Amino acid sequence: MFVTIANTPRDYAWGSTSAIAEFRGVAPSGAPEAELWLGAHAGSPAVVVDEASVGHADLAEWIAAEPEQALGARLARHGARLPFLLKLLAAAEPLSLQAHPTPEQAREGFAREEADGVPVSAYDRNYRDEFHKPELIVAVSETFDALSGFRPLEEVAGILQTLRAADAADAAPDPGALDLLAAHLGSADPLRDTVEWLLRDGRGGDTGEAAWVTERVTALAASDTARRSPYALSFETVGTLAEVYPGDPGIVISLLLNRVRLRRGESLYLAAGNIHAYLAGLGIELMAASDNVLRGGLTPKHIDVTELLEVLDFTPIAPPRLEPEPVAPGVVAFRPDVPDFVLYRAEPASIAGTAALDAGAGDHAADAARVPLDGPAIVLAEGGSLRLRGRLGESRLARGEAAYVTPDEGGVEITGDGIAWVATTGASEASAD
Repeated sequence: MFVTIANTPRDYAWGSTSAIAEFRGVAPSGAPEAELWLGAHAGSPAVVVDEASVGHADLAEWIAAEPEQALGARLARHGARLPFLLKLLAAAEPLSLQAHPTPEQAREGFAREEADGVPVSAYDRNYRDEFHKPELIVAVSETFDALSGFRPLEEVAGILQTLRAADAADAAPDPGALDLLAAHLGSADPLRDTVEWLLRDGRGGDTGEAAWVTERVTALAASDTARRSPYALSFETVGTLAEVYPGDPGIVISLLLNRVRLRRGESLYLAAGNIHAYLAGLGIELMAASDNVLRGGLTPKHIDVTELLEVLDFTPIAPPRLEPEPVAPGVVAFRPDVPDFVLYRAEPASIAGTAALDAGAGDHAADAARVPLDGPAIVLAEGGSLRLRGRLGESRLARGEAAYVTPDEGGVEITGDGIAWVATTGASEASAD
């Protein structure tokens, strides 16, 4: 069964005023449009365009009422929930530094706050559900910028050395702030110690040591020495963050993180414990359906330093890029190491004219891109129109439109001049007994 779905973009202040509208082929609303949610998450469930087709107004309502039809028998038996959420995300300004818990941390944290009587909607609530929240982002714009994961310690040392050189070249050198930063970075657990000190001391406003270090680092990042260094992009990011969040200790923390620039079609996978922040660009985001976010700066929202430190993985890593794997002509899969979701990108026009009609396929086009499905799926059309065909039904999508696909379709055969982004469950999630 194919069910056409839609939603209204969420107007968070950091959103772009044009990118999502352009993707959808509609006029901009004039307000920031940050995220378009396509899923059954209670925060903004996708609307069923033809309510009569399923007898319910949105996906969450339909899944709750008819889980076996909407999700398939296996998922209906295992929680009766859609385990993923597909988003179109457009950042015009940096988002907060944040990380997400493991499944065990989420269950334990949720149970603890429930037992303590903290309302789920409370400002200082950390765990709003009992699920983890790994996520995947694929660049749709020509570039997509982000911070992701703690960078190798030798790079941190190189950044500190560059800051010292900039300070020495300054008309009024003031090395004390850098000495203080270096002392924390010289501890037995340098990344954890430095992050904890910056966040705890930085919460005291503009009078603490962290405020002094943040102010000095911000000034030095704008120097010619910094801008001509191998870390120029990271120092440029300091300036960008300081414009939006002046004095925030997350500005200094950003220099401890990998500065990533994705090109169109490239992706990052953000596992549990990965500290990250999206900076600018349009992307397809796919995540486990959860609200569990532990913030670590660059935000006016609640920061629980103690809980964040428990969740963060301080192991230095290379930027966590996820390479797509070819699975069929015109189709690649972004397949992370969790069962909650997998993302396919299908471009039928890329295989046009390469094969004859499949034997026994009737009028199924030879240039169709074929995506296998083991569970429910959501298809989003980019750039042009698409025709979707499954075992039982079919649907047509114009540019920017989306459809929910029930698992009894067995797969989707896609033709047309657009690109299909297909979000579905991982095989083990769909087939788990």
